[in-house]
Amino acid sequence: MTSVAQADLQPQIEQGLRDLAALVALPSVSAQGRHLPETAAAVTALLEAEGFTVQAYSGQVAPVLVAEAGEGPFTLLIYNHYDVQPEDPLDLWATPPFKLTERDGRLYGRGASDDKGELISRLAGLRALKAARGGVLPLKVKWLIEGEEEVGSPSLDAFLAAHAAELKADGVWWEFGSITPEGRPVLYAGLKGIVCVELRCAVAAGDLHSSNGAVVDNPLWRLAAAAASLRDADGTVLIPGFHDDVRPPSEADLAAIARLPGTGEALRDTYAVTRPLGEGSEYHTRLNLKPVVNVNGFHGGYGGEGSKTVLPAAGTVKLDFRLVPDQHPDRVVELLRAHLNAQGFADIEIVELESHQHPARSDLAHPFVQTAVRVAQAVHGFEPILNPSSGGSGPMHPFMAHVGAPVIALGIGNVGGRVHAPNENILRRDFENGVRFAAAFLEALAEGPA
Repeated sequence: MTSVAQADLQPQIEQGLRDLAALVALPSVSAQGRHLPETAAAVTALLEAEGFTVQAYSGQVAPVLVAEAGEGPFTLLIYNHYDVQPEDPLDLWATPPFKLTERDGRLYGRGASDDKGELISRLAGLRALKAARGGVLPLKVKWLIEGEEEVGSPSLDAFLAAHAAELKADGVWWEFGSITPEGRPVLYAGLKGIVCVELRCAVAAGDLHSSNGAVVDNPLWRLAAAAASLRDADGTVLIPGFHDDVRPPSEADLAAIARLPGTGEALRDTYAVTRPLGEGSEYHTRLNLKPVVNVNGFHGGYGGEGSKTVLPAAGTVKLDFRLVPDQHPDRVVELLRAHLNAQGFADIEIVELESHQHPARSDLAHPFVQTAVRVAQAVHGFEPILNPSSGGSGPMHPFMAHVGAPVIALGIGNVGGRVHAPNENILRRDFENGVRFAAAFLEALAEGPA
């Protein structure tokens, strides 16, 4: 029996790149309902070619795929998604968004990273392990692949609850992760929760001449004042009761954060950040453990060239809250409503957007998590960076609640990957190492996590 560590994985890597190019060519934009059944069918064909039985279920927006293959003492559930963000604005792409294009060691295309590159690197690694084992997959692999993640996964919570027995597993491999510019793998054992809302304020049936600002209130001023009341200059949320349910970090969480390198230099340098929040080591504590509120955008009035002396009739502001265990999304909306009322903004309407996500965090000492750390170090040749939580959000909590297994996120993204933006990309180096990690991780789980 050949260990995958000694095998030549180049054939599987090259096949994976061809598979990725074919998937990127499908513009599976869930926000616009584009090419979702076709992409689900393409993913199904790839899985079936590797011996998976695949069942497709109807979702609110796109098909949900559940696949299963292999046999062994360990059962791994992998979660990925095949939908992508819209490609707009097109004029900022250097190459066509739905054509995988290689330049200077990077592979560009919508979904190259999030999440088709992650999905295909794992499939290529599984293919490599089977080749090293004479066509046998030595553990049970279940795979849940949805097409609604980029619109908030509205079907997923109920789906996991209904199919909990079918999806039971010993560990869950999450859909993303990243690699530092030096090549260090970055792992995440949790995600923040999220609540997205829109605040709406109207003062008249139609826009007025701005001379009426002396006698008619301004909806954009009210929204600005309301938004300003939600946090202080340091980014701390000021809503009464907002922090009451925050779970204190464990000793393992604090120890892991203390070992995290740097103070966010890569983020600041890549995006030319001019106003960072927090100083020094606070960067990792805030990103992992601090709940925040963000203003995503103001809308209303005139924004064109020159001036237009208008008093807008109405306006909106979009917000998102990033939550930590054990904050509850519904409770946050209740507290927001009470706070706005108390501040004199009872007239401002709160409209909830997309599906809320609960925060989630796994035990860093769990053997499944530690196996991922050990294999990542062996494959990448660098000590992994283990974060208790990502600063981002996603539907991780339903997996922990319904499947009842620890979750680890490790993948092939990079700090300059432009995820959700024009020129989304991965490094070819990271894709190749992602294939190698997938093969070695599956093999290690088959032999028993340590």
